[in-house]
Amino acid sequence: MRPMFGYHLPNYTFPGVGPEALFEHVVGVARRAEAVGFDLVTVMDHFYQISGVGPEDASMLEAYSTLAGIAARTSRVRVGALVTGVTYRNPAHLAKIVTTLDVISGGRAILGMGAAWNESEHRGYGFDFPRVGERMDRLDEALTICRLMFTEERPTFEGRFYQIEAALNQPRPVQAGGPRILVGGGGEQRTLRLVARHADYSHWFPLGKEVLRHKADLLERYCEEIGRDPATITRTMAAPVLLVADEREGAARLARIPPERRGGLVPATPAQATEILAEYVEAGFGGFTFANTMLPGESLDLAGELIAAFA
Repeated sequence: MRPMFGYHLPNYTFPGVGPEALFEHVVGVARRAEAVGFDLVTVMDHFYQISGVGPEDASMLEAYSTLAGIAARTSRVRVGALVTGVTYRNPAHLAKIVTTLDVISGGRAILGMGAAWNESEHRGYGFDFPRVGERMDRLDEALTICRLMFTEERPTFEGRFYQIEAALNQPRPVQAGGPRILVGGGGEQRTLRLVARHADYSHWFPLGKEVLRHKADLLERYCEEIGRDPATITRTMAAPVLLVADEREGAARLARIPPERRGGLVPATPAQATEILAEYVEAGFGGFTFANTMLPGESLDLAGELIAAFA
């Protein structure tokens, strides 16, 4: 089966592009990603830029406003946040937002969620930032509420942190069963259990094959514990390759990436990347995301060659 390819937009700083032209530039990049064959376009859910991508005061567009605009100007790619921070929105309100995105896009929305981590923007915007254990508990409840509001007419839920009572969500999502849910992160004690319980997609960093194999084994075990077929979860990951035209470009591009963002990235031409990713597909991965920090818009044709090789 052909893997899914996603194009992720964490960086909104483009030379010579001011605020008045920023959205049109972002839409142009998203449309180009769609044209070369990407299946999914995602944005970050942050209010400040994060370390390793740029300075904290660099441009950062609000996630769901941006996704709505991208959805209205594209026709095929799925759209979503990679990933929504659970602390930033009431989950019933989030379910309404993502349902609206599904309607705007004609059934192309996904809901990506995580426990949130950037304390600086929580402090700056006045959001509560509880300990990670509570954030995980909140994530569990939020995912439950979102799924209920996608699938039931008037759901009620009484949790420790969130409650809904006969909640309406009209119009209904376009997608049967509602937008698919992606849970980001590979924490072995809590996050992977939430993936097993709630997710249609998991998403992990390229941590090396042995580490990923271990996480996959744990996820399978957690699925078995609750009677779920692990094959119903599509495992996705940030692409472990840095797409380049040739070896010389690879060395130069890798040198420009901050060491903390390189991870296990391997510079590779589209032909080389096809062979590398085929090994991950064989190992059970069904999707790869490329960030515009690693694959700028002017290099999208390289991704088109890679995607075509998996057609």
